[in-house]
Amino acid sequence: MGKFVNSIDEFFEYCKENEVAFVDFRFTDIKGTWHHLTYRMSAVDADVLKNGMPFDGSSVDAWQPINKSDMILKPDVETAFLDPFTADPTIIVICDVFDIYKNEMYEKCPRSIAKKAMKYLEKTGIGDTAYFGPENEFFIFDDVRFRDDTNSSYFFVNTEEGEWSSDKKFEYGNMGHRPGTKGGYFPVQPTDSMVDLRAEMMQVLEQIGLEVILGHHEVAQGQGEIGVKYGTLVEAADNVQKYKYVVKMVAHLNGKTATFMPKPLLGDNGSGMHVHQSIWKSGKNLFYKKGEYGNLSDIARYYIGGVLKHARAVAAFTNPSTNSYKRLIPGFEAPSILTYSSQNRSASCRIPYGAGEKATRVEMRFPDSTACPYLAFSAMLLAGLDGIKNKYEPIGPMDEDLFQLTLDEIREKGIPQLPHTLRGSLEALIRDNEFLKPVMTDLFINTFKDYKFETQVWPDEARPTAFEYMSTYSC
Repeated sequence: MGKFVNSIDEFFEYCKENEVAFVDFRFTDIKGTWHHLTYRMSAVDADVLKNGMPFDGSSVDAWQPINKSDMILKPDVETAFLDPFTADPTIIVICDVFDIYKNEMYEKCPRSIAKKAMKYLEKTGIGDTAYFGPENEFFIFDDVRFRDDTNSSYFFVNTEEGEWSSDKKFEYGNMGHRPGTKGGYFPVQPTDSMVDLRAEMMQVLEQIGLEVILGHHEVAQGQGEIGVKYGTLVEAADNVQKYKYVVKMVAHLNGKTATFMPKPLLGDNGSGMHVHQSIWKSGKNLFYKKGEYGNLSDIARYYIGGVLKHARAVAAFTNPSTNSYKRLIPGFEAPSILTYSSQNRSASCRIPYGAGEKATRVEMRFPDSTACPYLAFSAMLLAGLDGIKNKYEPIGPMDEDLFQLTLDEIREKGIPQLPHTLRGSLEALIRDNEFLKPVMTDLFINTFKDYKFETQVWPDEARPTAFEYMSTYSC
């Protein structure tokens, strides 16, 4: 578990031991998508690893113009691991992006932004390490089809676990054991049909260096989760990229399809990315204070206050798709109410029960996996640090079942909520972004905002839906 390589010399030794034929260099765009280019091992020497490789930045969404397209990939050799899926021995190395025009790390590179966020944490003097522990839920389907055209649009997904398959004829018969809507939490086989598939995913994740803790069926039909150990901000974000790669590929090689889409099924629970967080200094957990509510220190409470105060803007990074907000609606365990609570999973921020000094942390429950992890974690850290700096007190704690409150009751209690749409979060980002400025530039914030309007909000708002036909066609 952990790192396989600690230096350039070790990198070449490791490649020789494993008879590596190809080096796969990967980087992340502002959507959170992994890109790669593959070099023959014979073409990679120490100078290449030190100086980086050129590539065309104009071909990556929302990056460079064509007249300033040359950029450099800077490999981080300590991230190297063997690709478990290629036919020929291939080693993957995660990279940062360097801007040759400004002679600095690229201001639109999410991984470089995350590294800058960690440096800012140290600069504040508040702490020297931030730990993040994301929990990425996913769906496994047997079939997915969709169309989006001028006169036609639809989606169709299928899983043998779906209650709609109860009367379907299968080649070897219909066995009838299904979790049903909202019935998938922790059933054993045969109702849980994904035990072996998750086990394979867990083993492959360990093979590439992640420390796997558990795996289980989630609440929805065809939904699962695998728990991996937390890491520092950049490590945790790297691990999300590895995790998504492995889950998708293992499903693919087993004739299935995996998605981290927040809300693929109407009427069933969606998939989130709950994120556990804490700040440390000189080996001490700054979020812990014995005897206080949830064993939370003042620093932890102010951190929560900062994240919740800026949550509507933070959501632009943690919930950056129009589909994100179809998950954040009442009735589906959606943590959209901006308060905190110990144990209570209906609050947007939960304090895990019974945590001692080392394990005390806060869990933000509203993010989802459409987020670029480097940007989502950085935005929450910056909001939290702003809360510590200004001693923002969060609303709460609230230990009642917030899912049972009506909208009027929520308003009467003065509890803010997350935006109901991506447009709402982006407009909040326009109004509230100063807390991001120590790390994110105006150019990046504006580029991100404009890109999301152009590729998510406006296309979504322009499209008629099947529901609109059903509800308005006969007007």
